[in-house]
Amino acid sequence: MGNRPAELRRAITSVFEQQDADVEVVVVGNGADLPELPEGVTTVRLPENVGIPAGRNEGVRATSGDVVLFLDDDGWYRSMDLARHVRERFAADPALGALSFRIADPDGGPDQRRHVPRLRVGDSRKSSVVTTFLGGASAVRRTAFDEGGGLPGEFFYAHEETDLAWRIMDAGYTIEYDADAVMYHPAVAPTRHENFYRLNARNRVWLARRNLPWPLAFAYLGTWVGLTVLRERDREALRSWFSGFREGWREDAGRRTPISWRTAWRMTRAGRPPVI
Repeated sequence: MGNRPAELRRAITSVFEQQDADVEVVVVGNGADLPELPEGVTTVRLPENVGIPAGRNEGVRATSGDVVLFLDDDGWYRSMDLARHVRERFAADPALGALSFRIADPDGGPDQRRHVPRLRVGDSRKSSVVTTFLGGASAVRRTAFDEGGGLPGEFFYAHEETDLAWRIMDAGYTIEYDADAVMYHPAVAPTRHENFYRLNARNRVWLARRNLPWPLAFAYLGTWVGLTVLRERDREALRSWFSGFREGWREDAGRRTPISWRTAWRMTRAGRPPVI
């Protein structure tokens, strides 16, 4: 969005420093002008801020690689071998659809539990099969991305990765949390985003309406209503969340293509049934 030029350059440098891997860099200006960037960077300038998923979709269209890595401008890769590691993981397993990376605190703090996409977080340094991935710390097989229809642009922010992940799994691919694929990102709260609670709730309803058989959709949303009421003590946050929840039912969620019950069972076996 044009407000972190120094961090953007750091992120780009960490990609160009990757060894033993053929990489290309595409930077999307999401409704913002881009600063002067290193030679070899492909730029996509969007006239307005279309949101995170739609912006990433535009970036993917400008790439030619077999695997797409998503990196936010305030993140960077710790190891120069990450791209090689990712390439080898996808080459070794044709069924692998996406990898979610481990996010490390550059100041040496503990890994944040919310960055590990599984119910029983346990040891963040332990890899496992999962059912979703973190958008700004991930790699996706291009064919899986295309088969899944890309990220849902209308979501703007929140849960867009899970929407794509469920469709990738329904296409027969697997998703893994790879603790050996590490990136740095400052420890910041997601609530810093404007309209976080409203979009979080609206998109959760859309996620269920678009992707889940109705019995699972109602169970999933009922679970999250209960969890939100139990966890959140701020009245304004709850008001915003329930406003978004109602919005999710009133507005068009997009095309409904529910996952199969077989996929739901695979997700359950992976440790996260699609009811939470």
